[in-house]
Amino acid sequence: MTDDKDPRRFAVDAYIRITKDRRTLEPALETLRGFNALTPRDKAFARLLLATSFRRLGQTTKVLNSFLTRPLDGSTRSVQAILVTGATQLLWLDTPPHAAVSTAMKLAEDRQDAIKFKSVINAVLRRVAKEGKAIAGKLPPSENIPDWLRARWRKTYGPGQLSRFAAAGLDTPPLDFSLRDGSKTDHWAKELEADILPTGTLRRATVGQVAQLPGYKDGAWWAQDAAAALPVKLLEPEAGQSIIDLCAAPGGKTMQLAAAGADVIAVDSSEPRMKRLLENLERTGLKATVEIADARNYSREEKVDAVLLDAPCSATGTLRRHPESPWIKTEADIRRFAGVQRDLARAASKLLKPGGRMILCTCSLEPEEGEYLISDVLKRDKSLKTDKVRPEEVPGLEEAINERGHLRLTPAMWREHGSLDGFFIARLRKSA
Repeated sequence: MTDDKDPRRFAVDAYIRITKDRRTLEPALETLRGFNALTPRDKAFARLLLATSFRRLGQTTKVLNSFLTRPLDGSTRSVQAILVTGATQLLWLDTPPHAAVSTAMKLAEDRQDAIKFKSVINAVLRRVAKEGKAIAGKLPPSENIPDWLRARWRKTYGPGQLSRFAAAGLDTPPLDFSLRDGSKTDHWAKELEADILPTGTLRRATVGQVAQLPGYKDGAWWAQDAAAALPVKLLEPEAGQSIIDLCAAPGGKTMQLAAAGADVIAVDSSEPRMKRLLENLERTGLKATVEIADARNYSREEKVDAVLLDAPCSATGTLRRHPESPWIKTEADIRRFAGVQRDLARAASKLLKPGGRMILCTCSLEPEEGEYLISDVLKRDKSLKTDKVRPEEVPGLEEAINERGHLRLTPAMWREHGSLDGFFIARLRKSA
């Protein structure tokens, strides 16, 4: 039997949850019974093991398949999870072979659908320990992108960009901060041992225990990827303006808007995620009106100065921070999300005053959720026109502005700074 507090057990259980239920990594891990009782060190190792398992899943699977008589995906979920997490330790985390293999054996004993495969698991992982790194070293990073997505990116961006996306996906992402008080950027850069990026976001190379960092308890900052901070910067909120943040949870952009002094109405359909938004507002001391509603049907009699719509999407631009994302999505998800995004854009437009501004963004690299989406929105709604992004608004990212004045960010950009998430951002204005 495995130790109930062994972080490897939690990584295996979360891996099964993610692949079976298509859950994202953090909720799959943090809602496991007993996880919160682990020491900070063991929690960190479980997260690292799980994230690396998905970050390197394509390469790891290729190595395992070279030692299996039938492909890994023909095994039970428990066997898959045990083999992948075991091989991940051996190939990428330099875990001593005896520790990785012996724990895998104990994990197999605990699972009815894996116990009869103990000898196979043992034999395969021992071969991985001896021969696996030589095989893995010959596999390109693009193997870690699922076939369906790899084909899409090769077609849309070309093989060179595909390779850059895949390489960026192997990087452990840094920790980015948005500040409650932008005038204290230099102070917090020093306190947090962070660099100031060209767009003003702070970036710390190591993550560590976020809640223990200076300024966290006082609500001086919140974690937010540099790319995710740009939509609000491009909306240019001002004190006293009425702004609706549609699909607002967990609240990073709501807090940016509130910190600028805007009168913010945060709308989202998820009550649990809105609870996190409220907690974030309380910690930072910022204020916003919070409404739980389906943004597609949300309406109000009094129109507003601006709407920020960070629409639900396939999130294929976030593979650095969410390495499980490409493995729990399908091409059908992209088509489904694109339909939702059109409905949301239609609802958002109706909320604007004449002359009002709107940001439409997604953290997707797919044109259906970016370039094609905005073309369709502008074709259907003649009251909206593009308000082009100007080079001086995005220092260091001028190359991301496309010919129509929209912003297309990719993980291949800013590699010298540690990369950033993929995003599509369009700024629109309502006819006066």
